[in-house]
Amino acid sequence: MQFLVTAYDGTDAEAPARRQAVRDAHLAGARELTEKGHFLVGGAILDDTGNMIGSAVICEFPSRAELDAWLERDPYVTGKVWQKIEVVPFRAAVGAGGKG
Repeated sequence: MQFLVTAYDGTDAEAPARRQAVRDAHLAGARELTEKGHFLVGGAILDDTGNMIGSAVICEFPSRAELDAWLERDPYVTGKVWQKIEVVPFRAAVGAGGKG
């Protein structure tokens, strides 16, 4: 099942530093999930000045429970980077993972 994950960083002064502190670990995990076919596309949400303020991921997991298990261990969650996370079922029509 495909999902759209939209996750927003905290807005406090320390938020950018928390993101940078765990970014390499988060990206390593994202690369591993991409290799396993779970991540179809993902990247940073930017503000008008180009600063990272969150993330968006289109992913595929057999179940919502497996997606939740990933979220529980992702460095952006454990490192308190993402403060608001929304997950909705998704169906790609075209592009990576497109089912038509």
